[in-house]
Amino acid sequence: MLSLHTNAASLSSQNAVGNTNKALTTALTRLGTGFRVNSAMDDAAGLQIAVRLDAQARGMAVAQKNTQNGISMMQTAEGAFTELTNVLLRMKDLATEAYNASTTADDKAALQAEYDALGSELANIMTTSSFGGQTLFGLNGATGLLGAATGITFQIGASAAETMNVNTAASLNDATNGLVPGLQAVSAFYAAAAPATPGTEMTDGNSIITDINTAIDRVGTVRAQLGAASNRLEHVYNNLGNMITNTKASRGRIMDVDYAQETANATSKQLLMQAGTSALKQSSSLSQLVISLMQ
Repeated sequence: MLSLHTNAASLSSQNAVGNTNKALTTALTRLGTGFRVNSAMDDAAGLQIAVRLDAQARGMAVAQKNTQNGISMMQTAEGAFTELTNVLLRMKDLATEAYNASTTADDKAALQAEYDALGSELANIMTTSSFGGQTLFGLNGATGLLGAATGITFQIGASAAETMNVNTAASLNDATNGLVPGLQAVSAFYAAAAPATPGTEMTDGNSIITDINTAIDRVGTVRAQLGAASNRLEHVYNNLGNMITNTKASRGRIMDVDYAQETANATSKQLLMQAGTSALKQSSSLSQLVISLMQ
């Protein structure tokens, strides 16, 4: 039907051009941003899943940093106990040398002077070893970070349930402040304030050698715990890296645009826009037919 008021062909062409323009805009937006999903309208369910995956990946990335910081803290503590072991080994050398018939009283006095200095260094290591401003160990009843009864907890994942507890309180107490022979049994100078007079370990009897051996064993127990915790944190770090990689890949499949596909879509919509515009122009000329009938 020919009509001046209603041009059905023009209306259809306008509708087609409008839909094509919307599709072309979407394609060009995706090509410009690099994302397939730029708003919830593009893929509501996909966007929700992608945001959840992004939150998980970011949480695990921070957890990775936590594990590295934890390893650094454990290595700092283990390094301090390595030096404790070296000091104890030297003290054992001195004690072994002191309890020999060829060692004179003057020799023992000299040995005692070095022994006392080493005892003071044991206390110094225990009181000054720290990480991030927090004291790691305690002395004479004081409790450092690693001496907490409940242990220390690391956040090793993106959820509240993913934690790791390291409890060295018992073994640390045995090695330092406990009732069993530990550092406190090795030297009178293992104290916050050094005694005014020299110690008597080099003259009291060779049982001090046994006490030193026990202290070395106790320190070794703590070092083993610290090393085991560091190894576990290293495995946690590696596993987090694997999960982050795959989580980000999954998010990318939802959010990232396929440039090959979207470029083809944009080219197709551009051609349709040109064809639709041409058809719209032609449909507008139909009204001229009505005028020709009236002449």
